[in-house]
Amino acid sequence: MLRDRLNDSLKSSMKEKNTVAVSTLRLILAAIKDRDIAARSNGVDGGIPDEEILQVLQTMVRQRNESIEMYRKGNREELAQQEEQEIEVIQTFMPRQLDDAEMEAAIAEVIEATGASSIKDMGKAMGALRERYAGQMDFGKVGPALKARLTG
Repeated sequence: MLRDRLNDSLKSSMKEKNTVAVSTLRLILAAIKDRDIAARSNGVDGGIPDEEILQVLQTMVRQRNESIEMYRKGNREELAQQEEQEIEVIQTFMPRQLDDAEMEAAIAEVIEATGASSIKDMGKAMGALRERYAGQMDFGKVGPALKARLTG
């Protein structure tokens, strides 16, 4: 279970005195705990599933990439490097990311499998992609690519 791996990694990082990993893992676990609390209010006991944890991790990577861009524009390279180190820690808990060609192939496969033919079917296709490829692709890039395929 992903949650156990995160907790075990936090313990070992604390022993190794790896401050970047410790602080990043604490942020991850805090974000997961927030989602657990929100899920509990919706009747879900036992915490969020691994698929949702992967979504939390993806969101954290995306936020850090946005921060890196802003820090570089502001000539704050040391802060950008810190964000990059955090991304490296986060990505150790994520499955391998699909490259652009694999992402396009996945989109084509889901369009065919779901019978999506127009922009009206975008939600159905995105749902299938999220289900099949959770944590494996950047859905910020997938949305525009899928939209282009369905409107083109």
